[in-house]
Amino acid sequence: MSFSFILLLVSVIFFGFLNGFHDSSNIVATPIASRAMSPRAVLWMAALAHFAGPFLFGVAVATTIGAGLADPVHVTQPVVIAAVQAAVIWNVVTWLLGIPSSSSHALVGGLVGAVISSSGFTAVQSEGLIKVIGSLFISPVLGLIASYLLMNLTRFLARGATPRINRSFKRAQVATAMALALSHGANGAQISMGVLTLGLVVEGLLPAFVVPTWVIALCAGIIALGTATGGWRLIKTLGGRIYKIRPVDGFVSQIAGAGVILGAAMFGGPVSTTQVMSSAIMGAGAAHRVTKVRWQVGYEMLVAWALTIPTSAGLAALIYHPINWLLG
Repeated sequence: MSFSFILLLVSVIFFGFLNGFHDSSNIVATPIASRAMSPRAVLWMAALAHFAGPFLFGVAVATTIGAGLADPVHVTQPVVIAAVQAAVIWNVVTWLLGIPSSSSHALVGGLVGAVISSSGFTAVQSEGLIKVIGSLFISPVLGLIASYLLMNLTRFLARGATPRINRSFKRAQVATAMALALSHGANGAQISMGVLTLGLVVEGLLPAFVVPTWVIALCAGIIALGTATGGWRLIKTLGGRIYKIRPVDGFVSQIAGAGVILGAAMFGGPVSTTQVMSSAIMGAGAAHRVTKVRWQVGYEMLVAWALTIPTSAGLAALIYHPINWLLG
């Protein structure tokens, strides 16, 4: 086992932890903001569900990331390491600024930037890139629309209810938060699996791209640990800055978000949990009243999303050559 693979393994573990730490806000912000669950309880529940997700729903997303974006002939350990390091840097910067951004976007941008820096644009597999970009950009639109429609349906069905119905919505958020965490484990957690398996193939430790069980367990465990730690800066952004979330808002946005994320996972499309949940929260709020939502916060998130792929690609392109020189 070479030094370059050990470096990749450490980088992937760190990225996976940051992914869980960074994206925990997407899972737990709404039940915390609506006071449906205590912060620590929902974080630990989300961590356990994250670990179980890829075992229950397969690893189609990992295959898309690891085998669909770049021509395997042009993928080397320095390419993969540069991609992961660029994603780590972007995650840390956006966490410090309290801006919800996408770990999936960051790693996709990093992988594309590193392989272009190494071998040119022809090394990128356009079909896989279109699939990934399409999934990443269509999913938040679906999250917003699904949450808007579901909120209108929920309000219609509960039109004669007393305020006591909020107790039911609070209790229901235990189940919807778990479903959301399972969907994220089945999608977002697989980003690390795809990259690590790609590194195993490049190292010659695997004859073909098939995600080993130990890789699933390692990456799922690391993201679960990061989730249990919790990214409180981002929880505050999603849970309070968009608008004051009530139990019904948390219930509806979690169902809509989980449906979109899990559906994408089953088809092998990597999506941003941050994007989908932010859009779902906005959709639920807009169903009450369009002016209820602080759209300026959404604009700030949109700018961060638009910058993530090109910035991480540029970082990876810059990082690649020093790493390649260092590893000989």
